[in-house]
Amino acid sequence: MKLLNAFFVIIFSISAVIQYNDPDPALWMAIYGYGALACTLAFLEKDNRIWHFAGIIVFLTYAIFLFFVTDGVLSWLTQHRAESITGPMAHEKPWIEFTREFLGLLILSFAHLLNLLFRFKKNPPTQITDHEN
Repeated sequence: MKLLNAFFVIIFSISAVIQYNDPDPALWMAIYGYGALACTLAFLEKDNRIWHFAGIIVFLTYAIFLFFVTDGVLSWLTQHRAESITGPMAHEKPWIEFTREFLGLLILSFAHLLNLLFRFKKNPPTQITDHEN
């Protein structure tokens, strides 16, 4: 998991830096920065489950919004037949931006989920036992 977290730190840090030319750079720099920070702390084994739970909740909530928003992912899938989103973004194709953001949020959520699963397996919660007979 350390190697995977190192990979996520690099990818999320690069993603945060290249957001400077995004229409909403502060938001996306903060989102990817949060992912990089949480994975850095996980790499150093100084993370906390709350970091990962919070990330999953916020990122998936925003992803659901982007899925259903006008000209969002659902529109890309149904009205635009899932056309390529690898080309340049244009004002007449807002679904490209929303779909890319949606996919980024899913990747971030996946990283947080992996860290939760790994942490849970490594440090399972203590069980309460009943010693009364």
